[in-house]
Amino acid sequence: MGRKDASTIKLPVDQYRKQIGKQDYKKTKPILRATKLKAEAKKTAIGIKEVGLVLAAILALLLAFYALFYLRLSTDVNPDLDPDED
Repeated sequence: MGRKDASTIKLPVDQYRKQIGKQDYKKTKPILRATKLKAEAKKTAIGIKEVGLVLAAILALLLAFYALFYLRLSTDVNPDLDPDED
């Protein structure tokens, strides 16, 4: 008999979940769809930090190439030769 009495009493958590479920059911499908899309877009959106890191990496790479070519070309020139010596 104890089991029969225990099954009729609902926990407050279950009542709360049922109430929330009814509230969500009252919403129209387009509103629920828009809410899901908004949450998904927020989850998959590229952040400012990631964009900044990519731009900084590209800039560092370009500066490294520039420095490499600048140093290579500046050391090949012989300062002892005068271009007007012909």
